[in-house]
Amino acid sequence: MIDFSADHFSLFHLPRRYRIDSALLGREYRALQSAIHPDRHAAGGDAGRRLALQASARVNEAYATLRDPAARGEYLLGLHGVESLAETDTVMPADFLMEQMERREGVEDARAASDHPALEQALAGIAMERAALEAELAVAIDDRAALDEAKTAVRKLRFLDRVKYEINDALIEAES
Repeated sequence: MIDFSADHFSLFHLPRRYRIDSALLGREYRALQSAIHPDRHAAGGDAGRRLALQASARVNEAYATLRDPAARGEYLLGLHGVESLAETDTVMPADFLMEQMERREGVEDARAASDHPALEQALAGIAMERAALEAELAVAIDDRAALDEAKTAVRKLRFLDRVKYEINDALIEAES
């Protein structure tokens, strides 16, 4: 079975770094899931099946966290004792907030006009900005241990995720 006390990185035999080998993560995930699949433990009785289900849920949670760039950054910061999304900590760079306000206004205009190309363009802009933030986060955590910078990058990624979901919803509406 698995070590329930292991951190997500140890569970998949990965170093505690933001930059991870996605292919290795996938291989380790499949190997773990194969080993702990509840069907393999059917003969172990109710306790064995329950333990296998718990292990499977633990592996799924860890995999989902490490696969998602913002969640991985947030998790790493947590391992360093930094809470990146504290409800009382709402400070964001003013220029970033202004850009996002303008982006959201553009999305709302495009949504109202059912302007599919403008929505797609906004989505592409977010993808580019996310890629830059992910690179910034990797440098901040892995190379410089600049946890405050990493915290800001994670918060920006989470903000962009919300805008991305709004755009995807608008695209679905535009297609209807």
